[in-house]
Amino acid sequence: MLKLAACTLLLFVAIPAFAQSPHEAPPSWAYALNPDGSTPPPPDATVPLHVPNSTAAYSRAQSQDTFNPPDWHPDSHPPMPEIVAHGRKPEVFACAYCHLPNGQGRPENSSLAGLNAGYMVRQMEEFKNGSRKSSEPRHKPVANMIALETRATPQEVQAAVAYFSNLKPKPWIRVVETATVPTTHVSGWMLVPSTPAATEPIGHRIIETPENVERTELRDDTSGFIAYVPEGSIAQGKVLATTGGSGKTQPCAKCHGPGLRGAGAVPRLAGRSPSYIIRQLFDIQSGARAGVLTQQMRKPVANLSLDDMIALAAYTASLRP
Repeated sequence: MLKLAACTLLLFVAIPAFAQSPHEAPPSWAYALNPDGSTPPPPDATVPLHVPNSTAAYSRAQSQDTFNPPDWHPDSHPPMPEIVAHGRKPEVFACAYCHLPNGQGRPENSSLAGLNAGYMVRQMEEFKNGSRKSSEPRHKPVANMIALETRATPQEVQAAVAYFSNLKPKPWIRVVETATVPTTHVSGWMLVPSTPAATEPIGHRIIETPENVERTELRDDTSGFIAYVPEGSIAQGKVLATTGGSGKTQPCAKCHGPGLRGAGAVPRLAGRSPSYIIRQLFDIQSGARAGVLTQQMRKPVANLSLDDMIALAAYTASLRP
C-alpha cells in the first residue's frame, strides 16, 4: 500500500494539475457560455404546456426548477431515487435536471446512461478533490458539479450511479456532415439556431443543437440533438480512432472496447455528444482533467490538433451507443 501511495504521489508531482494546452483557448462553440446578465422570464411562464406522447403538463417555470425537474415520460424509465428526481435543497440539484430522467443528458453536460457505476463514483471524487475541472472556468455546468453536486452524501451518490448505470443508452444525436450550418447563439449553455434563420460556413467547428428547441428547453427527454460536423470528418476520425493515425494517437478500442461502447471502468464513447467529447479531449490535454485514471489518456491526446479532436468527436458521435 505504501508503494502504491508513493507512486500515486509521484504521478501528481510529475504532471502539473493544469498544464499548458497547445491550443490558444478553449473553443467557444464547445464551451458554450451564456451571455452575461439574466434573462427575464417570459410572460407565459406559468401556463401549462405539453410535449408529444405525454399526458403530463408543466409550465416553463416548472421546467427550470432544479429541485423538481419535469418527468414527461415516467413510464419510460425505472423509479428515480430522491437525489435524482429532486436533489436535496438547498445545495444539491436534482441529477435529472441536467442529465434528464433517461440519463441521455444535453451538450453542456454528460450522458450517464449505461456508464459503469464505479467510473461515475470516481468522477464525483475527482470533481470533489479538484482533479477534474474545466479548461474554461466560466463553464457553469462543470462549476455547478464542483460547487454543488459534490455535496451529495456517499449514499446519495451510490443511489444516483445505481440508477444511471442501469439505464440503456439510445441513439440521441443525429450527425450530419455539411459545409454550411445554421447561425446560432448560446442559450441555456448550448447552441440554438438564431432568428431570423441564416446560414454560415461551418469552418473548423462542430455545431450541436436541439432537433426541437422548444421541447429541449422544456427538458423533454425524447427530443434529441443534431450535430453538424465538417465534411469528411467522420472518415478522418475513423482512421484516427481505429489505427492511431500513423502514431499520432492510439487505437481507441484498446481501452474503450469493441464499437467504443465502453469496457468496465473505461467509459463509452459511442453515440455521445461531440461537444462533450471535444471538451474532455481538450481538458485532458490542457491538464484540467488530471485524475489518476485520466493520466492514461495523456499520451493518446498529447499530439492531437483541434481538427483531430473534431474528427474523433464526429466519428464517435456517429456510432451506435
